Amino acid sequence: MRQFRAAIRGIFAIALVGFFAQKLQAQDIHLSQFFEAPLWRNPSLAGLFQGDLRFQGVYRTQWGSVTVPYQTGSFNGEYKMPLGTGNDFLTLGGQLMFDRAGSTNFTTTHLLPAINLHKSLSENRNTYLSVGFMGGYVQRSIDRSKITTNSQWDGSGYNPSLAINENLTNYNLGYGDISVGTTFNSAIGESPSDNFFVGVAYHHFNRPKNTFYRNPDIELNPKWVYSLGVRTSITPNIYLNVEADHSVQGSYRETLAGAMVGVALDGYDFSESRYNFHLGAFTRWKDAIIPVLKIDYRPFSVAFSYDVNISTLRNASRGRGGFEISVTYLAFFDRNNSTKNAVLCPRY
Repeated sequence: MRQFRAAIRGIFAIALVGFFAQKLQAQDIHLSQFFEAPLWRNPSLAGLFQGDLRFQGVYRTQWGSVTVPYQTGSFNGEYKMPLGTGNDFLTLGGQLMFDRAGSTNFTTTHLLPAINLHKSLSENRNTYLSVGFMGGYVQRSIDRSKITTNSQWDGSGYNPSLAINENLTNYNLGYGDISVGTTFNSAIGESPSDNFFVGVAYHHFNRPKNTFYRNPDIELNPKWVYSLGVRTSITPNIYLNVEADHSVQGSYRETLAGAMVGVALDGYDFSESRYNFHLGAFTRWKDAIIPVLKIDYRPFSVAFSYDVNISTLRNASRGRGGFEISVTYLAFFDRNNSTKNAVLCPRY
């Protein structure tokens, strides 16, 4: 019976490999705390923060109640600097993404440098049009020793000496990947904490080849991501933050949206407060409800979230989806041209 279960798990795993490699090239890695991985959403979101330097890391573990846990790690860094003598800015950054899925250790690693130009549209208020580019290398692999198929069932049990009879030519592949995006970002009213942005990004526009099989025509579908964010003060020390993403990739659609309420615990205006508490919830439409708790102890922030599964898989998962934790570091440099001293600067 144990061998039978191992064989079934292996069949399911190889089916997933074929599914992702041949049919569903549409679905990218996703994070519930999408607001803590801005470059993964849109490269033109790089630099939309109050500071000169930002580092963010997110770790996610998912589906541990159903199968071998899927694990995802995201890390992005951004450095923002003035450009010329006007109010324009340039942000240099990069996105590192790691994902390991299922029994075959289907592993994907992204290394994607990014650049973003922020063009000021007003001499009197924070109003910017940003255009960003991100491109680099992606490596994917599966563990051959952990693949089992129904061809290895000899009638009495699982027999690892039998061939898997799958048309796999190799178990590693790499390709270049390029994304482009644009964002409009502006202040709301007079408070430096009140801002909004709207953006659109086009990922994988070079349509990289992406298959472990012999078919050279299988490509990674391009992905459109439409983003919106609004941060507005309710009182001087309480604010509301609303964010949403809608992604379209082949036949796949995903909508993530929600809000958090933030409170400045030391009584200052939120833009100057060092200690802040945030509480809210997001939803991945028809898939999960995601409560979020975030704490600022500036220059650091830590956020926790958990996916409560509401899809058709909820009976198997018992409502348990994925846990995420993120850490953010924001800093200003002690220099004459720091954005801390700038009257106008792209921010969110």
